[in-house]
Amino acid sequence: MKNLLTIMALALSAPLAAQTATPSAPAPAANSMSEDSYLLGPGDTIEVRVLGQNDFTTRARIREDGTIALPFVGDVKATGENSTAFARTVAARLDKGGFYAKPIVNVEIVSFASRYVTVLGAIAQSGLQPVDREYHLSEILARAGGLRADSNDEIVIRNDAGQEQRLAYSSVALGLPDSDPIVRPGDRIFAPVAENFYIYGQVNAPGAYPTKKDLSIRNALGRAGGLTPNGSQGKVKIFRKGQQMKLSLEDKVLPGDTIVVGERLF
Repeated sequence: MKNLLTIMALALSAPLAAQTATPSAPAPAANSMSEDSYLLGPGDTIEVRVLGQNDFTTRARIREDGTIALPFVGDVKATGENSTAFARTVAARLDKGGFYAKPIVNVEIVSFASRYVTVLGAIAQSGLQPVDREYHLSEILARAGGLRADSNDEIVIRNDAGQEQRLAYSSVALGLPDSDPIVRPGDRIFAPVAENFYIYGQVNAPGAYPTKKDLSIRNALGRAGGLTPNGSQGKVKIFRKGQQMKLSLEDKVLPGDTIVVGERLF
């Protein structure tokens, strides 16, 4: 993972055998996420080091029981603690056991596995998004780069219990509480790909286009670059499921529709 959470226990560093001048603790690395808010859980991979002690460096995955095996001190519970708290816990165990005097412990979260949401479908950057705090749906979508042009402007959220919620992207973008829910670890966020409609004849850019919600025939003509000089709004034909429909320019386009624009007579 590109962003690592680095938190340091507040203590001095020196081995028992030969204490030397106390090194100053380096500043925490910059992060796009809140450093103290992510709680460790089973499946997360962390790296634990004691500053200045090459014999104490380990990278391991937190077990299902919430513990991780560390040099000298054995199994230590990590689940439910943030990096700061866990670094202090390890430092205290090492100090109490007589291995190091007041060590500086550095904890880096290498990969987030226990608290994330899955983002799939017509989204710019699909994949896993770690959730280190409460995030609104709009925030997760922003982190994932937003919807692609071929989306149908709908967002589907499904939780671990199988409950599903469908929301219009335009409503989510407004950030209103009823349309921009809090996402939870384990949620799956899906943006369906829009089915195409087709437009041919006297338009500047004929072809296939994604069918957006509430797209009118008039707007579909604009999507295709508008009419050519020879095109006529009075000669627009709509074919739906193989049959020609009698529709106005304000009627909605449905997935699979074919629009054919004819030439004006003079």
